[in-house]
Amino acid sequence: MSTPVFRFAPSPNGQLHLGHALSALIGWQRARACSGRFLVRIEDIDTSRTRPQFVTGIFADLAWLGIAWEKPVLFQSHRFSAYAAATARLETMGLVYPCFATRAEIEAATGLNGARDPDGAPLYPGLYRTRNTGEVTRRRSGGEPFALRIDMGKAVAAAAHLCGGAPLRFTELAEDGTPHMVEARPERWGDAVIVRKDTPTSYHLAVVVDDAWQGVTHVTRGRDLYAATDLHRLLQVLLGLPEPVYHHHRLVMDDTGRKLAKSARDTSLRALRQAGHTADDIRRMLGLG
Repeated sequence: MSTPVFRFAPSPNGQLHLGHALSALIGWQRARACSGRFLVRIEDIDTSRTRPQFVTGIFADLAWLGIAWEKPVLFQSHRFSAYAAATARLETMGLVYPCFATRAEIEAATGLNGARDPDGAPLYPGLYRTRNTGEVTRRRSGGEPFALRIDMGKAVAAAAHLCGGAPLRFTELAEDGTPHMVEARPERWGDAVIVRKDTPTSYHLAVVVDDAWQGVTHVTRGRDLYAATDLHRLLQVLLGLPEPVYHHHRLVMDDTGRKLAKSARDTSLRALRQAGHTADDIRRMLGLG
């Protein structure tokens, strides 16, 4: 059997907090337990929000926690050509289409009580799924910004064909390491964005392409990304990429039951370190002993 490969893949758009520490420590500890490899990947596809000091801070926080990782570190901003190749493959299969809709247009079409995707955003109502080729060509030629969305109906049908009619599934590891099969339901995402208007890829596309390219065998991440695995498994099948094993760990909450988030400026690891806390303190806070 090949050596297990784990990874921690933060975005450098803020400082790491306890939730990131939990994810990094669980992945690193599991890698050590099975004599596996541990990688760090910087997911900086959103170059407008990336800051060098956050990259430096990520490395400083991980080193402070006692985590060691392989060098060199992969930066996703260096991989746009790989994502373009994957996109081209999906286009050749007829599974993606341009969408010029704004958020306001989508909100207006779905209404306040319309269906939502797992992230809580309005479920895309297919506004541009069947637009005529002439209109699309004219708007693209005019430089109008657009996203590329996956045609979920066609994509699910194509995946079923590639799987020989078998259900789309992924392997999930429980807290004790016991594996079980989970049926993926990518259709609940609707026609998800595969290439964003402002970035030549999306999180969903970039993560599956890079996990395959780096040989990642075990994906350890928070429970908030559990539903995203449905979409990731679909893309893996369509693009002929290997399937990692997944573990979606518990989330770290504040006193009100809200998940910690960089956007909310929750207490960072750097701040905890400057306040005199040690790496062992962090482990105890996270229930890792």
